[in-house]
Amino acid sequence: MKPLLVITGPTASGKSNLALHLAKNLGGEIVSCDSMQIYRGCDIATAKPTPLERARIPHHLLDVCDPDERFSAAQWAIEAREAIENIEKGARTPIVCGGTGFYLRALLQPQTLAEVAPDAALRAQLEAELETRGALAMHETLAETDAKAAARLHPNDSFRVLRALEVALGEKNALSSPETEWAPLIFALDWPREVLYHRINERVEAMMEAGFLEELQFLAGKWGRDAPALGGVGYKQMMPVLDDESNLSECLEAWKRDTRRYAKRQRTWFRHQLPVRWLDGAREAQELAGDVARVFLDGEKPQRHGDTEETKSFCD
Repeated sequence: MKPLLVITGPTASGKSNLALHLAKNLGGEIVSCDSMQIYRGCDIATAKPTPLERARIPHHLLDVCDPDERFSAAQWAIEAREAIENIEKGARTPIVCGGTGFYLRALLQPQTLAEVAPDAALRAQLEAELETRGALAMHETLAETDAKAAARLHPNDSFRVLRALEVALGEKNALSSPETEWAPLIFALDWPREVLYHRINERVEAMMEAGFLEELQFLAGKWGRDAPALGGVGYKQMMPVLDDESNLSECLEAWKRDTRRYAKRQRTWFRHQLPVRWLDGAREAQELAGDVARVFLDGEKPQRHGDTEETKSFCD
C-alpha cells in the first residue's frame, strides 16, 4: 500500500501552514479536506488559502461548488481520490489537509464508514458536522442514508436527525466502496486548550478586519440567507448583524464560542476515530515539516490505532 500524507487537527491549529511547508519540501500538492472551503466566495471565514499561496503550491478541491449547492462527504471522497491519483501520476506528492473528519473517514475508510456503531465519538463527529454544514445539509445526509427516516423528520429537528444518523450508520450494511489502496500517515497539530482558544479568538478578530461582514453581505445578497454554505460557523452567527449592527458584539462572541466548541469536538473525534500522531503546534512549522517529511520518506509504517506512547514520543 502506498503511503498517503494527511495533515489534520482542530480549527486554527496551523494545518495549512504546515501543509504548505511540507509541499515545498516534498514537491507536493495539497488536497483540501474542508467542508466549507469547497464553496466559491466563502473565503474569509473558512480561512481559505490566499491566491499567493495557491500560486506557489497547487491546491485541489477548493471552490468546487456554489454556496447554494449541497456537497456530500461521498462526493468529496470521489473527487479527492481522483485528485490524489492525478497528483501521483504527475510524480508529485499528494498532501491531504483539513479538519473535516467526516470527509477523511469517507476517503480513508470507505468500507467501514457505514458500520460505525452509535457512540459518543460518532455523536461528537455528527454534531461538529452540524455546526459547519448546517441542519439542512445533515438532513440531506440522512436522506441519502435512510430516506424513510428523513421523510419523517423536519430538517430543523436537529436532535432527532442526528440520532437517526447514528442509528442509520450503525445498522446499515457495509458500503460497496472499494478498500483504499493507501496507508495513511495522519498527523494532527495540537495545542493546550487555552492557547488554542486564544488563537481562535484572535483569528475571528482578524477575519473581521479582513472584511468578513462585506463578504457575508455579498454572499447573502447573491445566494440567499438560506444557502447551505451560510449555515456554517461564522456566517450563521453573524447573520443578524446584517439587520441590526447593534448585534455585532453579541454575534461576534457567539462566533468565537461556537468555533471553540467545534474545535473541542474535532479534538475528541480525531483522538478516537483515526490513528493520529499528534504534533506540538507551538513548534515552528518549518521544523515540524522537516520531521514529518523524514518519517514519510523513511517509509515508516503508519501508527496503529491506540499507539499512544509512540505518539507522545513523536510529539516530544
